[in-house]
Amino acid sequence: MQSVNLAATLALITEYWSPKAVGSVNGLHVKLVKLKGEFVWHAHEVEDELFLVLEGTLRMQCRDGDLSVGKGEFLVVPHGTEHRPVADDEVHVLLIEPASTVNTGTAGGERTRAVEWF
Repeated sequence: MQSVNLAATLALITEYWSPKAVGSVNGLHVKLVKLKGEFVWHAHEVEDELFLVLEGTLRMQCRDGDLSVGKGEFLVVPHGTEHRPVADDEVHVLLIEPASTVNTGTAGGERTRAVEWF
């Protein structure tokens, strides 16, 4: 067991949209990520995702409207829901999702990242 200092770990992350795994709980990965700009529209066939905003404001675009998630708030995106995270300014997020989750879901493409462990 070891503790994880979120601020210190986030300070080491220099690339946007590249989640870093910092823990594992019952088959779920706990990840930290910095976001800025728009991501790709995508869905996850079987995985739900939890986005906990640590800094900034995340705008989650869904086909039926946008949701704003501020510091200290979280959002669960149910599997099968097409969505696109947008960060107008830099946003720091803690993600909790199954270990099988691919960041770009069904969309794939050049923004797909393999899980990196810190």
